[in-house]
Order: sequence, then structure tokens, then C-alpha cells
Amino acid sequence: MRSTVLLFTVVLFSLSVQGQDISTAWDELTASDFTEGVKKAEGVCLVPIGVIEKHGQHLPLGTDVLIARDISLRAAEKEYCIVFPYYYMGQNYVAAPQPGAIAYSAELLFKMLDETCREIARNGLKKIILVNGHGGNNFFLPYFCQMQMESPKDYVVYWVNPDEDEETQKKIRQMRKTTTGGHADEMESSHVMATYPELVKIERATSESGENQRLSRLGELTGLRWYSQYPNHYAGDAKDANAALGELSLESMSTELAKLIKAVKADRATPALQDEFFKNKSLPLETKAK
Repeated sequence: MRSTVLLFTVVLFSLSVQGQDISTAWDELTASDFTEGVKKAEGVCLVPIGVIEKHGQHLPLGTDVLIARDISLRAAEKEYCIVFPYYYMGQNYVAAPQPGAIAYSAELLFKMLDETCREIARNGLKKIILVNGHGGNNFFLPYFCQMQMESPKDYVVYWVNPDEDEETQKKIRQMRKTTTGGHADEMESSHVMATYPELVKIERATSESGENQRLSRLGELTGLRWYSQYPNHYAGDAKDANAALGELSLESMSTELAKLIKAVKADRATPALQDEFFKNKSLPLETKAK
């Protein structure tokens, strides 16, 4: 009788766990919920990547990763997947002269991201989407994905720069007061105002110049390109930023990301192609033309 009651209790507990809402945030899940989450996510994990760097005098140092994580969590609510904790180890050397910047060595950057992906995959999440929130990663992340072809893996790494759909982009152009920028500008400041308004000091947005200062034309052909243009680590004019603009953008980007998550869940071609690639790599003389 006791064994029957115990079995009944276990079944009820299992059903209740399966039926309840499971958090999308990796760091908020219990061990048992994580197991359920991996199944529900169909093996997809988002890694929101930013850095710690200056964003003018009015935005927090963690702006990039804060925004990337917000977009990821919103997207995961629309199309369930697991979202990795804040990942701020991106390529950030040009920000090093500014207070509070964290700029890890190239060797550590690559090794940390590589081992992070391996650990994510070891936990059953075989489709990893790197969600980029930092311009300095636009070379690092594609190269990292290229380097995945160095040795066989049982997981696939994708990367994406979130963007709005075309209709929303038109609305944003109509709402914006400025047309230039790219860093701590009207758009990025609006994102933070929509998500973490208490961290925005918008009254400081005009305390430094966000104009392209073109300090060295030849420097723009070197790694100093950004520093020679925007030595204040501020590009644009954020004084007209507003939460409504940020919310419109964030919702659209998260919706587009949710569509990608759904497509990655259904993606059978890429894993198969990767397996074929590694097979052909090990036996190049047997590679057949298509």
C-alpha cells in the first residue's frame, strides 16, 4: 500500500513539474526544471553576449549585455528556449582607455567562449545561438564560428545580430530625432530607458561630444579606427531618447529572434551538413562532388 501511495505521489509530482511554467533563464532553473527545460527548448540555448565598457556619460557600463539579455528573454518567452546567464566576455580592446572597461586577452576570449559552448552542449543543448549586443564582436563571433570547423563537434553554433522587421524600422525612422550614432546614441539609450530606466542619467547625454572627430584618416585603416573617430566612446546624440522608441524596437527584435529560434529548432540540414563536413575533412580523397 505504501509503495502504491509513494508511486502515485511521484507521478503527481512529475505531472505538476511538467505542467508548470518553466523559467527560460538558465540561472533561475532548478536542476529538475533544467532537465524539463532542455526538452521543451528542443535543445536550443541563447547566449546573450556583450561587454563592460563606457557608453557615454549617461548609460551603464553593462548596456550591451543588458540589452542582449532582455531581447533574448523576450524572445524565449515567445518561442521557448533556455537563456544562458549574462556573458560579458567579448572583444573590447578599443574601450580599454575608458574607466570601468573590461578587456580580456584574445586567448582567454576564445577559450572561454569555446568552453562555454562545450559545457552548454554537454548539458544537452546542441543548438547554440550567440546573440550579439556589441559592435566589437562583429569580427570576433564570425571568426569563432569559422573556428568551429577545426574539429568535430556534436553541436552547432549560430550567431545573430538582432534587428527589427522592415515595417518597424520605418516606424523607428519616423520617430527618431537623430539619424547618426551607433553607440550610446538615441536608439541604444532608448533601449535602456525601456528596460532599466533607473540606470539612465539622460541629463548627462550632452556632457561630452558624440560626433565623429576624425582624428586620424590613416588611423581609420588600423585597429584605432573607432578610437580615432569617437575618442569619448560615444557616437550620436542621446538627449531625445525615450522609452516608447526603445520598447518598439526591443519587441520587434525579440519577435524576429523568436522566429530564428523556431527555425533553428527545425533545422536538420545544418547539423547533417556539419557531420558531412567533418567526415569529408577526415577523408578528403573520398569527398564526392555534389
